Amino acid sequence: MKRYFNITGPCLPCEHYMVDLQSRLAVMKKMIDRGQYFTINRARQFGKTTILKALYQYLKKDYYVISLDFQALSHTDFENEQTFVSSFSELLIHELEFDEIPIEVKLKLYAENRNSGNLRILFHDLKVWCAKSEKPIVLLIDEVDSASNYQVFLDFLAQLRADYINRDKAKTFQSVILASVYDIKNIQQKIRSDSEHKRNSPWNIAVPFPMDFSFHPDEIAGMLKEYENDYVTNMNIKEMAQLLYDYTSGYPFLVSRICQIMDEDIIENKQFYDKSEVWTKNGFLEAVKLLLIEKNTLFDSLINKLSDYKELNDMLYALLFSGKSISYSPDVEAVSIAAMFGFIKNKDGMVQIYNRIFETRLYNMFLTSSEIQNIEIYNAALADKNEFVKNGHLDMDLILERFVIHFHDLYGDCSEIFIEEEGRRYFLLYLRPIINGIGNYYVEAQTRDNKSTDIIVDYKGEQFIIELKIWHRDTYNQRGEEQLFDYLNFYHLNKGYMLSFNFNKKKKKE
Repeated sequence: MKRYFNITGPCLPCEHYMVDLQSRLAVMKKMIDRGQYFTINRARQFGKTTILKALYQYLKKDYYVISLDFQALSHTDFENEQTFVSSFSELLIHELEFDEIPIEVKLKLYAENRNSGNLRILFHDLKVWCAKSEKPIVLLIDEVDSASNYQVFLDFLAQLRADYINRDKAKTFQSVILASVYDIKNIQQKIRSDSEHKRNSPWNIAVPFPMDFSFHPDEIAGMLKEYENDYVTNMNIKEMAQLLYDYTSGYPFLVSRICQIMDEDIIENKQFYDKSEVWTKNGFLEAVKLLLIEKNTLFDSLINKLSDYKELNDMLYALLFSGKSISYSPDVEAVSIAAMFGFIKNKDGMVQIYNRIFETRLYNMFLTSSEIQNIEIYNAALADKNEFVKNGHLDMDLILERFVIHFHDLYGDCSEIFIEEEGRRYFLLYLRPIINGIGNYYVEAQTRDNKSTDIIVDYKGEQFIIELKIWHRDTYNQRGEEQLFDYLNFYHLNKGYMLSFNFNKKKKKE
């Protein structure tokens, strides 16, 4: 059976197409060899569980590796010390059934801890086990977010910390690795409100773990090469890998999902008769279109976070529509939350939406809200939309002409401040119902500020580049033209558009 692209659960090399993780595993093993404890904090579906599974196999030659998943425990297992110790011991024994651990160790752990309900006794036995073990023991715990609201988990971390500090006197785990979305060092704030406990984390022994889990273009190319060896599509592997990276910034779930759509879903589309036609730029853009309109677990999780955190919602809205520049400061709560959930990344010290897919999905969400759809410019686009497609081709010239007319009629008397903050939003609001379901648009994040925005429109394999500008004298406008020419060269296009919002008549003479 041939391998396939996987988006549900961890990826396994024998079953799935996946990037080579060896370089990351080697770095992690080096940390473990040093006896370091660390936490893997990454957003949902960013490959945490996959790399823990791979690490388990990678370490087995030199270590006993115990891999636990706290999702296997229920909320009642964390109610108090007794239930936690009992449940943790059962979970541990179940894991040990498949390892070469002396039976006397298993029996001792089970007999003494199942009914004791005492963390002190549990950790005493764990230290005895570590001391007698033929190989050092590494503890991996996935999905520790499941435990983060419970006091007993903080006590568990405190015991790990105490044994780590005293490891010169008594053997303990060689390394402990915790995987979660939330920062474990800060979870005590959910439970304890006093300032002392906020300052003294039970997990301050963990070393920083800045490893990049995103897929780089060469890693994506390696995965595609394995697929090509199986199916011989004659794809341009380098070009396809770069497209995947450009649109996803290497976000693991999105890379795999786009590949999965191309491999499994769009082959039945009459535009594509076989895999050789699918694995092209046109096939890729079709897969992106399908991805952007589907409901999946990643998108659902992201959208739910916007409802849960108003400050996150407000920051992203300002970033997308107002061209607001936001410094990347982890001490700012909205920035910290956005980074933790995978919405943003640090780009030269400034906040940037993590990838083009997220950005477009967010634009679509904000632009299709009931409040937005009652705006006059949106209704004008709905009335005009059937006029803009001629012989299957999008008439961008006419779209821009009509937009200028409508915008002037509806908002020509508004203030300059209104125009600078709302102009680009209203253009996207006008554009969206015209191309909805057939085409997509993307905003180039690196050019978006309070004065300019570059929009790329994909429609049935054709691309259009529109540069939106707030007029700031001829010199600035000339720079915009030069920028537009650069994009035309990059996308191999002969024609582009510049839409300038010029309200100099409203400015006071100085």
